[in-house]
Parts: sequence; C-alpha cells; structure tokens
Amino acid sequence: MGIKRHRPRILKVVVTGPFEAGKTTFIRTISEITGLSTERPVSDPEDSSSGRTTVAMDFGRVTAAPDLALYLVGTPGQERFEFMWDILAEGMLGYVLILDPMRPGSVEEARRVRARFEELGDVPGVVAINKFVGVEHEVLDEVRRRLELPEHVPVVIADAREREAVKCTLIALFDALLVRLESGPRTRVGTGEVG
Repeated sequence: MGIKRHRPRILKVVVTGPFEAGKTTFIRTISEITGLSTERPVSDPEDSSSGRTTVAMDFGRVTAAPDLALYLVGTPGQERFEFMWDILAEGMLGYVLILDPMRPGSVEEARRVRARFEELGDVPGVVAINKFVGVEHEVLDEVRRRLELPEHVPVVIADAREREAVKCTLIALFDALLVRLESGPRTRVGTGEVG
C-alpha cells in the first residue's frame, strides 16, 4: 500500500503593471522554481533599460504551506500584448500592480492597467512601487493620489530585487483579501447584484 500524496491547493496571483516596471524580476525574486519567462528582445532597444520584454507571461511558484501553493503569473507590459491579460486573469485571487514612478508615463499607464484589472475580476489588488527615489511617504501619497486609489487599496514600497520586500507585498495582498472576506458580500456596482 503506497503513501497517498495530496495535490496542494493552488492560489493564483497576477503580477501586472506597465512596461519595464519590474514584473519579471518580482516573480524571479520570490519563486522557488526556475520561473518560466517569455522574454524576448524589444523591437526598439531605446525604449528599454534591459533590452527585453515579456511577450506572453512569466510564471513562478511559492509553497505557502504543505497543502497550499501560490502561482505567480506575470503579464506582458507592452500594450500590443494586452490580449493576454484576460487569459492570465482567469481564476485570479488578487493582483499586484507594480510601477516605476520615475519612468515617464508609468503612473498614467498603471492607472489604465488597474482599471482593466478591476473589470477583469472583483478581487483585491495591491500597488507596489518599485525603483523609487525620494521620501517614502511622499512617494506613497503621490502615487495614491495620481492613481485615484481608495483608502482600502494597499500601496507599498517594494524593491523587486529584494526577497523580503516581495514577500511583504504578497502579505499585504493577502491581508487585503482577508479584510474583504471578513466584510462579507459586496454589491457589484451598477447591477445591484450581491457577490
């Protein structure tokens, strides 16, 4: 009689954001497996500091408990690959929106990305500010204001190269999820439907 192995429950988190925000790095930093990446050279190297861009998805895995695995799925950041967002968002528990506030147009692009992910699923999100320079509370306040974020949406500083910062970002997302679960059903805007 063999030992029965149970497959772990899987939770899916989407890591999204504008081009060059640090999505691939975020996933690689925390993943316990060698992540799947579909990076390719960018068509215009002047647009990219790394010279590469994700064209389909990034994938990483984290074991949260013996019976629980977290799948991190990264979206492409270039607008021409947005069709992948609908596919990658299917079944997500929540999302991390990463942005580089120093890159011109990044915050405006992040506002558009966030609006789209709000349409794709009634799930919590957290905003992670990567690559920032300046006074922390000023950057947090400025990004919150420019993204027009409600108070319940967490905004954190997270260097995507630092494992502890990535871990804290994921914990902030799960804290937001717990708050949502404890607050009970929400009425979907414009439908009167509870869910």
